[in-house]
Amino acid sequence: MKYEFQDCIGSRLRQMSRIVDNMFRGYLQDFDITENQMTILFALKKLGEVEQGVVGQLLSLERSTVSRNISMLYKKGYLLKSDAYRPHISLSPEGAALVTKLVPVWEDIMSNLYDKLGESGLAYLKEIELKIK
Repeated sequence: MKYEFQDCIGSRLRQMSRIVDNMFRGYLQDFDITENQMTILFALKKLGEVEQGVVGQLLSLERSTVSRNISMLYKKGYLLKSDAYRPHISLSPEGAALVTKLVPVWEDIMSNLYDKLGESGLAYLKEIELKIK
C-alpha cells in the first residue's frame, strides 16, 4: 500500500495532542503550571507519598520529564520531597490547595472536550488506544 505524508498516523495523533495541549495551556495559564504538572499533582492527590519513579511509570512519562516537572513543582512549594537516593514525594499543603482549585478547571476542560467529541468520539478514542497498545 502506498501512503501519503498527510496520512501519517503519528503526525495526526501528535497534531491532536497539540490541539488538546493548547486548550489545557489556555485554561492553566493563570496557575503557572503545565498539563503534565497538573497530572502529577492529581496523581499525588490519589497516591499520597510515593517514590518519584512510580509517578512516571503510572503516568507513562519519561524519567527526565518527571524529574524536571517535579523539580519545578517543588521549587514552587507544591511538593514535599525526601532526600533519599530514590526520593519520595507528596503534596505540600500548598499543593493540596492548588489541586482543590484545579479540579473545577479540569472539569471545565473535560466538559469542553466531551462536548466537542461526544460519546461516539470518546468511544473511538478508547478503541484506537486499545488497538495500538
